[in-house]
Formats: sequence, structure tokens, C-alpha cells
Amino acid sequence: MQIGEEKRNGEDQKEARDNAPPLMALNHVSRVCRSVEKSVDFYTKVLGFVLIERPESFDFDGAWLFNYGVGIHLVQCKDEEKLPRDKDGLDPMDNHISFECESMEEMEKKLKESDIKYMKRTVGEEDGAPIDQLFFNDPDGFMVEICNCENLKLVPQSSIGKIKLPSDKHNPPLELGDERNANAAG
Repeated sequence: MQIGEEKRNGEDQKEARDNAPPLMALNHVSRVCRSVEKSVDFYTKVLGFVLIERPESFDFDGAWLFNYGVGIHLVQCKDEEKLPRDKDGLDPMDNHISFECESMEEMEKKLKESDIKYMKRTVGEEDGAPIDQLFFNDPDGFMVEICNCENLKLVPQSSIGKIKLPSDKHNPPLELGDERNANAAG
């Protein structure tokens, strides 16, 4: 690489950093579902999400859930073609959402107790940072991954991008109500 190329590369990298969008964090994942009620049951009981109020102005059936800094918006499906055809197939190379987990053993126990079919695998052992993964489907066949991905060190491939970690600003305000606030304080 010549000196002129190095300077141009440095300028390109600075421009990319300066033009980065002002994003903070993932807000929500939206899922169409056959039954909002069954999906709410799954996401609250199996994954620990909390049902939250959604704007009354929506004129369609759905539900909003929140926990772990991310929301899941469920929408009653009007077109079955939008749903996965294979509700039972598990392919880690397919579309999925992934959640980090503090205890893979506890999560696997919960899946067994809930009679949910899952696939378990470990990757990265040869690199010295093994990552355990559990793959399973929600009631509509959308795949979910649970992992201990904190074992994986994030290393940018170039200096062109800057990794931004969420700050305390990314979480939406939480309103528990007077009664629950009193209980939380005491």
C-alpha cells in the first residue's frame, strides 16, 4: 500500500464513523402469529417476557412484550403464507432471534419441563471460547436461540466501524404504579 492509499483509507474510515446513524439499541422484534394468546403464553412462561400495554389506537389484534432490554411485538396473522411452513424444523443456519442466558442448564431444564423440542450444540471449542446453544421454535415455528455468547470476544474486522454499546438511555421508561413502587422500595 502506498502513502496516498493509506491516507485515503484513513479518510474513508473517518467518514464512515462520522456518518454512522445515531442508533442506540435494538428496540423490538415483530412476529406474526396464528394465535396471539398462545404466543403470549410462550414468550411470558418460557422466556420470561412481561406483557405490557400497547397503544389503544391500533385497530388490529396483537400484544407487546418486554424484558431484557428488548421488546417483542406480536401481531395476529391475516396471511398464513407469512408463517413458517415447517413448525418443527430446527436449522441453526435459518432465521432466528437469539438471547444470552446466565444458566444454560436452567434454560434446558425449563425447555424439558415445558415439553419443547430443542437442539443443543456447542461451537468454538477449538478456539478456546466454547459457546453453548439451544435452538427451539415458538408456537408458530419461528426459531429462537439461547446461548452463552458472552464467551465470544467481539473483534471488529477493521477500524472502519465503531462498536457502540447501549447506554442507560436505550431502555424505555418503566412505570410500575404507586402500589408496586411501594412494594419495591420496602
